[in-house]
Amino acid sequence: MSPDDPRLAFRPAQGEIPTSPGVYRFSDRHGRVLYIGKAKNLRARLANYFQPEHSLMPRTRTMLMLAAKLDWTVVATDTESLVLEHTWITEFKPPFNVQFKDDKSYPYLAVTLREEAPRLIITRNERIRGARYFGPYPKVWALRETTALLQQAFPIRTCNDADYKRAMQSGRPCLAGQIGRCSGPCSQKLSIEQHRARVDELVSFLAGGDRSHLKRLQRAMREAAAEQRYEDAARLRDQAQAVEHVMEKNAVVLGLDVNLDVFGLRADELAAAAHQFIIRGGRIRGERSWIVDVELDDSPGTLLEQVIQSAYEGDREPPPQILVPQLPDNTPELEEALSARRPRQGRVRLHVPERGDKAQLMERAVLNAGEHLIRHKLKRAADLTARTDALAELQRALGMDEAPLRIECIDVSHLQGTGVVASLVVFEDGLPAKGAYRKYRIEQTRDDTDSIHQVVSRRAAQLRQLRESGEAPSGIYRDRPQLLIVDGGEPQVKAAARALAEAGITDVALCGIAKRLEEIWLPGDPFPVILPRTSEALFLVQRIRDEAHRFAITFQRQRRSTSIASRLSEIPGLGPKRVQALLKHFGSVARLRSATPAELAAAPGLGPKLAEQVLAHLSSEAGPAAKLETSGSTGSDGEELE
Repeated sequence: MSPDDPRLAFRPAQGEIPTSPGVYRFSDRHGRVLYIGKAKNLRARLANYFQPEHSLMPRTRTMLMLAAKLDWTVVATDTESLVLEHTWITEFKPPFNVQFKDDKSYPYLAVTLREEAPRLIITRNERIRGARYFGPYPKVWALRETTALLQQAFPIRTCNDADYKRAMQSGRPCLAGQIGRCSGPCSQKLSIEQHRARVDELVSFLAGGDRSHLKRLQRAMREAAAEQRYEDAARLRDQAQAVEHVMEKNAVVLGLDVNLDVFGLRADELAAAAHQFIIRGGRIRGERSWIVDVELDDSPGTLLEQVIQSAYEGDREPPPQILVPQLPDNTPELEEALSARRPRQGRVRLHVPERGDKAQLMERAVLNAGEHLIRHKLKRAADLTARTDALAELQRALGMDEAPLRIECIDVSHLQGTGVVASLVVFEDGLPAKGAYRKYRIEQTRDDTDSIHQVVSRRAAQLRQLRESGEAPSGIYRDRPQLLIVDGGEPQVKAAARALAEAGITDVALCGIAKRLEEIWLPGDPFPVILPRTSEALFLVQRIRDEAHRFAITFQRQRRSTSIASRLSEIPGLGPKRVQALLKHFGSVARLRSATPAELAAAPGLGPKLAEQVLAHLSSEAGPAAKLETSGSTGSDGEELE
């Protein structure tokens, strides 16, 4: 560290920091807690924050620049550090910690057990003292239907506290009791103890789908019918049917004695979504989802650990088994912390399902998490205020004279160096203008930077022609972009800047976005621009880059499909329809090349003789390019496309 490094002001001496497990806190000069972390060895963990500045993550560097104080608390075990860390994060909400937030407010069923005569209510308030919660449920209208059926199956108090108190003091039924809508002690039809027993039956049913109440109702109905008490039998029949309807509303996904929770997770470079299925009595009793902004050093295991702890805050009790897509790093400590929330009911286990019904349920949870992430991103992209903020922030970050109302982005895609193509996508006012997208074929190129130079040169020639003539000839864009983005880092930006300079284009801003670290590179600047991970500007640039990447991949696949189709059409006996049927049957060129004679002969429109001709033709062309084609295709940064 240099003598001017602000970390020297609060860095403790190496010998002061204990080697015990514990929790540490970074605070700013105003006392606000910036970050809370845990460690099995405090000395070893905190030493990481005082490494050379260039080796630190951008978020960590920013946090340390704001920090003015470092404290720690020693605990006895790793489990205690896990619990204390989550408790403090919940209390202080440090800005540099992951904060999972529900993407919406979910309704719950709550039984107010703290009251003398408990009620069953629908609520979004998760802090009712002494209440037993069930859910959350995704649809409030479905929950109202379920509540009406439960009220019919388990007749308990429905009136408000004022009416209940007045009825109990006066000895006269409340208004709801007089018209048969309330079956609490205030109706004067049963005692407080009898009402409490009925509430206990309801709680038992909601907790695990207890069928004993249904069996008792059916037995009592038969006895009443045998004794010719037909009105009582009809009432008991209606209650039994209500119980059956409630049980039918929740699909059975596992055995009736299975209680567990399932957590699915989906993440990209900037955000993650988690989805929870709550399984009680083998049925899905509720579900919940979270959205979180992802930082560079947030691994899936870390995200899972935090969302699982968030799921069981307050009075929520974990089930004996929790299914996860992968085990968190601190699995033993997390299991011990969760087990402490149910001390008399056995240990909580985390498990990764590999096959069977549980694995299918995990796939559904991951799928739902992905859907929530897509909806979150679409909602964010459609927000006019967010788009306006993104364009203004991008203008400031890149030092532009005007907001980039029209942005063009170029991406190059190739197949192990062959079949090079490029795409140009256009965003206007933060939204895609798909009618202005363009595709480019690159016949000869040395590398990615040369490909970028060629494409930018072609676009720059159009801009120069537009400037010189004042009008756009046929086939040339009529609108001039304020910003041009290339997919890549410093080398790609240099190549694009050279192409613009050669064409004399000086009024179009240029930048590049590099993957993984999501850094923004500007021409002539040796250091990248680091946008905050939560910024709307970075989200917009990432969307534009991803759209250019998708469009380039689509074009390349179309060219490959057309190329193999044209080669197959050269075989005598294979017309266009048979070629298309053949490609559709095998689904990919790789599968077609690896097919056996018997598999080819079984394809639509082919017999043994024609199959042999196809194989012979493909084998004769199986040079280096064909071998590369079967190995998977790559984009301009080497990522696998399929």
